[in-house]
This record gives sequence, C-alpha cells and structure tokens, in this order.
Amino acid sequence: MLHFVGLGLYDERDISLKGLEAVRAADCIYAEFYTSRLMGTTLEKMEALYGRKIHPLSRQEVEVDPSWLEEGRNKDIVFLSGGDAMVSTTHLDLRLRAIKMGIETCVIHSSSIVTAVSGLCGLQNYRFGRSTTIPFPYVSRGRRIIPQTPYQVLRENQERNLHTMLFLDIQKEPVERYMTANEGTALLMEMEANAGESGLMEAIAVGIARAGAPDASVKADLLFRLQGYDLGGPLHILIIPARLHFMEAEALRILADAPADAVQCEVDVDTKR
Repeated sequence: MLHFVGLGLYDERDISLKGLEAVRAADCIYAEFYTSRLMGTTLEKMEALYGRKIHPLSRQEVEVDPSWLEEGRNKDIVFLSGGDAMVSTTHLDLRLRAIKMGIETCVIHSSSIVTAVSGLCGLQNYRFGRSTTIPFPYVSRGRRIIPQTPYQVLRENQERNLHTMLFLDIQKEPVERYMTANEGTALLMEMEANAGESGLMEAIAVGIARAGAPDASVKADLLFRLQGYDLGGPLHILIIPARLHFMEAEALRILADAPADAVQCEVDVDTKR
C-alpha cells in the first residue's frame, strides 16, 4: 500500500497520530519538500521524532520518473509532504498512477494553509475563489518575463466578489529562495501595469507568515502599504479579499491589525442581511 501522509504547517510535531503510526509501520518512507516546506524543523529532527529514515525525492523523481512507486507492489510505503497530503495536483497524479499499477492507496490528511488562512485572519472560507501562485520572474531571450496568470485569476475572482489566495513561489535553484508578501504585492502591481489597468494599489490585502508557528504574523492593510510591511521569515502567503462582510471587516481589524481606512469602505452592504 502507498500511504499519502500530510505533515501539517510548521514543524515535525504537526503530523497527526494516525500519520505517525503509518510512518513507524512502513517499510520505506519518501518525502518531497519542493511544493511546501516545514520551516520550523529539519529532516534530522523529523527522523529523530518519527524514528525512521526518510528519503527526500526531487521534482524529477516525483513528477517525471517516480520509479519508487514500484515498491508499493509488495511493500507498505509512505509519501510525506507539507500541509495536507492531497492539496497539490502533483500528489493526486501520483495516487492515480499507483492505482493504475494495482497499488492500494490511503490518504492521511493534515492541516493546510488553505484552511488555516481563514482561521488566522477571519475571512470566511466559503468566499474564496480560484487560488493561484505568483512565480518569480524569469529571463527568456534577454527579456524579463512575468506571467500574467495570477493577475487574471485575481480579476476573475474580483468580478465574482470572491477572495483570492495567492501562493508565493519557492525556488530551489540556483539558490533557495522564498518569495515574500512584499515581493508578491510588487509583482501584482507590475502585472496590473502590464495589463494597462489600475486600482489594485488601493485594494485591501492580507499577508500571512509562518502559519502554524508560535510567532505567526498576520497583517492586513491597503496593498501599497502592505508592500512595505515586514512579516518576518518564510513561508508567506498573500490574500486579496473581495468586498467584505461586516464580520470579516471586524475580524481583519482585530486579528490582522487592519487600519480603519483599509476596511471601512470595503464592507459589502449586501452581505449585512
């Protein structure tokens, strides 16, 4: 059997008891840390707590040539990943491959940034639209390229009065980098300029850093001011809310230290009933 086990948000202790039992009973444990990272721990700390050797996999070994899946034909193997085990489509692809190979699969869920965001800042979870990732710019044929997809997703959600969750890129090579909310807001404004549009600068935005950690940081403000706010170390995530329900506005003031001028004009009166 192949067990997909989510590791949770921050450190080695976020794994569920059921997940820990699966790890300790498995014949072999694999993990990927490129879609998400547990910033409060190390591989060595995880191995010490779990009592097992963990074999990290590269993107190539997960997405292109997952030959290690063959072991699932006659062994119990565990595949570990940050957050929830099935939020990433990459993991769904692995599960489908395994099933087609005749390997039984099992999913052991855990906490995820997708659900933690609502609890941390008070935005209502059912009002989120399609999420997207802001990638680092890259150079092609001497030109700096910024994909416009994140901005397009944001605009589509705004038209539907839905909140937008923007994941921020993790770059492994040539050096490890974690995009900050500051960089994400700057790139969004650059995308808006490239689209020949305006107005985003005055929109409210929420930055969250180190969800699940004792020193998690949550800050809401107008986007141009949030760009200059220091949320501290990674991982960061950025949210652009839709028009706010009055309870969401109050939550952002209390939980995310939003200044009055950032939320007072954003309340959606249609949602007050």
